[in-house]
Amino acid sequence: MNGPQPPIDLAEVIRWNLESEGAFGLDALPLSGLRPPARKDVLAQGAPPTAAGGPLAALSEAAPAADVAPALEALAKRIVACTACRLSGTRTHAVPGQGNPRARLMFVGEAPGRDEDLQGLAFVGRSGQLLTRMIEALGLQREEVFIANVIKCRPPKNRDPAADEVQACFHFLMDQIDLIRPEVICTLGGCATNSLLGRSDPMHRMRGRVFPFRGAQVVPTYHPSYLLRRPEEKRKAWADLQVAARLLGLQIPRKS
Repeated sequence: MNGPQPPIDLAEVIRWNLESEGAFGLDALPLSGLRPPARKDVLAQGAPPTAAGGPLAALSEAAPAADVAPALEALAKRIVACTACRLSGTRTHAVPGQGNPRARLMFVGEAPGRDEDLQGLAFVGRSGQLLTRMIEALGLQREEVFIANVIKCRPPKNRDPAADEVQACFHFLMDQIDLIRPEVICTLGGCATNSLLGRSDPMHRMRGRVFPFRGAQVVPTYHPSYLLRRPEEKRKAWADLQVAARLLGLQIPRKS
């Protein structure tokens, strides 16, 4: 990207992308007569062509996975050993995140929950199961993306992270983004979105737009835990994911 760019409203793209997917429990919407809008400034920003090995197999030649993986492992050890905030005294395990070291698509949530705290892995509870289905709806596997959180330790009783906790932990996420160099970051929920972008906007004003950040494009959408509580919002989340897929040049599989 050539310098900061203003947020881009993708309302037309979202409208075109409203399709069906079993993972979201949606009925098929007719798409006859609709065409993707001509938004070359947004949708054709040089997404690498796919290569053998899967739809996201094309990796950066400048930083192959073999070079990035050891650095990510060293960073994970620093996260596990961190005592910079009060959450280090209440956690069972820190949760660095996991996935493809050179993922083109990265998901960022708010904080680990109970299941994640017990296992030391990101998104493994009910929310994680839904996130897996969301990823698979795009024709991908979890192993092809990278999944992390803004903060790496569970806040007691799953409360919202405090500002000083986010501040103490935020540099770990920035290091992960700089190492992985994803093309698209899908932020899950208002806390993750606003923390990443330095904003304080409600989620309904954030989603449906794309924001440049650290060489990537940020696509905000709802957190899976919110979708479990409000299944009627799954249609909007599915539209957001399809925007991310188009930015990556992915072809979403159709249900037979």
